[in-house]
Amino acid sequence: MGAATATTGAAAATKKQQKLRPKNSIRKNKTKDKKKKPSNNKVKSNEKKSEIGKAAAAKTPAQWGKTVVQRATASQQLSFFVNQYQSANRVQLSSLELDSLKETCIAELQGPAQNTTGKLDENMKVVFGSSWKQVLFEKHLQDGQIDPGCPALLVISSSALRSLELLRELRSLTKECHAAKLFSKHMKIEEQVSILKNRVNIASGTPSRIKKLIDIEALGLSRLAVIVLDMHTDVKGYSLFTLPQVRDEFWDLYRSYFHQPLLEGKVRLCLYGPVPTDLEAKKSKANDD
Repeated sequence: MGAATATTGAAAATKKQQKLRPKNSIRKNKTKDKKKKPSNNKVKSNEKKSEIGKAAAAKTPAQWGKTVVQRATASQQLSFFVNQYQSANRVQLSSLELDSLKETCIAELQGPAQNTTGKLDENMKVVFGSSWKQVLFEKHLQDGQIDPGCPALLVISSSALRSLELLRELRSLTKECHAAKLFSKHMKIEEQVSILKNRVNIASGTPSRIKKLIDIEALGLSRLAVIVLDMHTDVKGYSLFTLPQVRDEFWDLYRSYFHQPLLEGKVRLCLYGPVPTDLEAKKSKANDD
């Protein structure tokens, strides 16, 4: 009796499941249909993500994770440079010196501050004005006017690698008159002395080798009009102004040969790259102290 009741109950349950199956399958089909027809908001969201993805793919590796910083004004750049000079050399400029350092000492550039566009050549054309071709492009020496080994544009970087990278940005200006590479890595000083016996419009190098070549009178400064200071930071966050040994070599070079011409208005500085804000500059100064 009990076995029969169990069998009857099992059969009834099976029939009940069979009746329910079509309904379940209908529900599943409806669910699939819902998945196939996403809402307008989801469509818009997916389109937006696609656009962002395409924009990210268009960026170079150097641009990933970086925020483009607008260039500081000439006044802000000058203030940053003076603060760095006084902090690194532990000196206080006199009021007379400070009065001589005007905003005209800075060659202000245009566009985003980060070195991602590679337009240093175009910026230098603007800085030198209508005379850029005569000063930066031509290759012939002119007796009594242009001495050999005297660049009009000097680029100073923290490493040989950065010097080469910036020379690549200036390639359009160095087709006729080749630039001088003034760093010690893979370059003998005798080779550089030989190169500097010709006309040189543009030179790029590191502080220690530049100073040595000036010391031995191979590199002349009679035509020097603009000094580009590379503000780029390396993978460890160091720059020309913060890498300990290079920073000391740069300020030694600056004090020896560039400070007085800057005060007299004979040369201009160009800070190429993002310049820290006042707050960041104070933090850097505090860290140095």
